[in-house]
Amino acid sequence: MRTILFEEADPLLTWTGIADAMMAGHKLPAAEIGDLLLRKEENALLSRGAWIEGMGMAMKSMSVFPGNRDHPSVQGGVLLFDGENGSLKAVIDGILITKWKTAGDSILGARLLANPGPKTHLIVGAGTVSASVLDAYSAEFPSIERFLIWNRNRERAEKLVAEKQADTSATLEISDNLEEACASADIITTATMSKEPVLRGEWVRPGTHVDLIGAFRPDMREADDNLLQKGELFVDSRETTFGHIGEIEIPLRNGVISREDVLGDFYELCNQKSGRSSPEAITIFKNGGGAHLDLMTSNHVFSAVSGPNL
Repeated sequence: MRTILFEEADPLLTWTGIADAMMAGHKLPAAEIGDLLLRKEENALLSRGAWIEGMGMAMKSMSVFPGNRDHPSVQGGVLLFDGENGSLKAVIDGILITKWKTAGDSILGARLLANPGPKTHLIVGAGTVSASVLDAYSAEFPSIERFLIWNRNRERAEKLVAEKQADTSATLEISDNLEEACASADIITTATMSKEPVLRGEWVRPGTHVDLIGAFRPDMREADDNLLQKGELFVDSRETTFGHIGEIEIPLRNGVISREDVLGDFYELCNQKSGRSSPEAITIFKNGGGAHLDLMTSNHVFSAVSGPNL
């Protein structure tokens, strides 16, 4: 059994490699998935397990304490099991897996749904996830010439721009007007902790790809009803978004959308059974980050650190 720390594995990974691993994982038999969410006010413990025939099993447990000041707001680990004999193969740093799984999930969604050759990418939010999103999209879409950053707290946006400008050939700009930024974006990523929609459908132009990351609880959402109704809606997994995440569940419960309005998930998208209908369509992808994606990411990480003699 190995212990895999962030510092050991992070330099060995690439964003394209993670997206490729997720694509390949969705060509295996469908995962069996189970989630457990425990909450005390704003704090949460999220445990997610997955079993994929031909790959193995994983259980990820992460604490989410948004109010932390002296510790990271998200902490935890992943247990990776062998699928043939049930042995524990590795204990892997949970922040490592969350980093690569989360942004990898989004760029695979964009690879499959966004119009080719995007030039301008708007990132709503300026936290840790937004930094990973910027890196991931820079790697997956070298056509991007400009990243716009909008955040409620402008100082955090300035900090992100200062930290990341050297890591990309694209220009990084801070936007103070979210509506105007949306009007010029080919891709929009939201990575916030919002409980109320921050992105309005009337702001989003035809042909845009919208990548919704932030909402992970039943009371959270980032897109308004108008956007969900005017766009073509996709999710990474129906099983982990229906009934679990407010972004989908709240409008379903209110009759704004139906289950049939979700046109596909990764099992359909990766096997060319669903996709964007036209260049003019607005595609909306909900990144729910299920345990099967943690398993695919953990398996890829284990292979990367074990080398070719695995």
